[in-house]
Amino acid sequence: MNILASLILTPIIGSILIFFLKSQRNIKIVGITTTLITLFLSIILWIIFNNLFIYPQHVITINWIPIENFQPKLGVDGISLFFIILSTAIIPICLMASLQGIKKQLREFFICFLLLESLLILVFSSFDLFLFYLFFEGVLIPMFLIIGVWGSRERKIRAGYYFFLYTLIGSVLMLLGIIWIYYKTGTTDLTILYQIKFDETEQLLLWLAFFSSFAVKVPMIPFHIWLPEAHVESPTAGSLMLAGVLLKLGTYGFLRFSIPLFPMASIYFTPLIYTMSLIGIIYGSLTTLRQIDLKKIIAYSSVAHMSFVTLGLFGLNVQSIEGSIMLMISHGIVSPALFLLVGILYDRYHTRLLYYYSGLVHIMPIFALFFVFFTMANISLPGTSSFVGEFLSLLGVYQNNNSVAIIATLGIILGAAYALWLCNRIIFGVIKIDYIGYIGDITKREFILLLILSLATIFIGIYPNIFFSSMHVSVSYLITQLF
Repeated sequence: MNILASLILTPIIGSILIFFLKSQRNIKIVGITTTLITLFLSIILWIIFNNLFIYPQHVITINWIPIENFQPKLGVDGISLFFIILSTAIIPICLMASLQGIKKQLREFFICFLLLESLLILVFSSFDLFLFYLFFEGVLIPMFLIIGVWGSRERKIRAGYYFFLYTLIGSVLMLLGIIWIYYKTGTTDLTILYQIKFDETEQLLLWLAFFSSFAVKVPMIPFHIWLPEAHVESPTAGSLMLAGVLLKLGTYGFLRFSIPLFPMASIYFTPLIYTMSLIGIIYGSLTTLRQIDLKKIIAYSSVAHMSFVTLGLFGLNVQSIEGSIMLMISHGIVSPALFLLVGILYDRYHTRLLYYYSGLVHIMPIFALFFVFFTMANISLPGTSSFVGEFLSLLGVYQNNNSVAIIATLGIILGAAYALWLCNRIIFGVIKIDYIGYIGDITKREFILLLILSLATIFIGIYPNIFFSSMHVSVSYLITQLF
């Protein structure tokens, strides 16, 4: 069987098995085993991936749909490969992080995550506009349930609707754009559409239609309102998924569709993206400094980090785009780790308000060690994964517009300000004994999860060429579509 088909079907088969299980122990074993098998298959996919091949590999053609010229394809190239691996790596961490916290409706919780995993693999492997849209919106359903059913506070239903409606409404124009492209060209096959040149007006209008969807998913300022609300009300596993993978859907859409399909419009609207990204970097950083909820602090910092990604994507050269992809991968590791650390505190002390925490190094030294490490990674310390992506993104942007790159470096300073301020407030100082008692340091399970994320952060920071070698040909081919 095609390895991509195996990747897609494994979580579906696992969710069917879980549906018939009654014992919570068996549900946990089958669910986590399924996700680990999927992760193993994704690593095999990377090992057998041909770095020198331009076109999609392991292609699956769906030829049984009775619509003229509609034979959508699934496949993997150097751009989608690491997003698939990231998705399959984050899901088992989400489930293992929830083993103690989720008590009610455990079967449905695991099924939601397994179906979400299959949908994400389908999103990142779609080489057809219509299929991409279908799975792009399909991801909303399990995530809406995860926030609305297993959220941690009373406003979880409202947060779920925020997430669902913002992202769905933003995609309506993209759907109209896809329909128009189909009637104009007679196909939604991406490999064919890359060879078709739309005229200037068509490109501008279609680019804006796709932008309306992707900008909400990133989210870019001012379309970010749903994100802090969704993070605060989500369970820990939901926050890990939002930060780790779902925020990458918008930037992946820019990379896969907007830039290569509408190259003239992408160049035309680059100043708009630069402006919105710079506002996102500075506004997101300053807003982070004034938050009092630990989850909101990390959520707003994600707005700033994803603004660096959009800035790099529209640097429109190999360095900036490869840097942005690396920054997305890094953010997909570091940000979930920080949300996991916040979840550990919430499980013990049942509050996320910054006011109640201080001096945790005295009673939770291992927790403090991981928190300091991921704080350093979050501010792109050399040797961590974030440094590679951020440096290359800024370097690529500097080649096109040095003033924009110089302004963007303010975000690095502000990022250090809010990250170190948060770390200092929580980890150091005097323990507030009126609110915090000794419950215990992190458990073995939590230690293993954080250790895996730490090793991944260091590995990417020290050996980035392993990743660049797989994505370089696909990124170079994408750049040729521009010029």
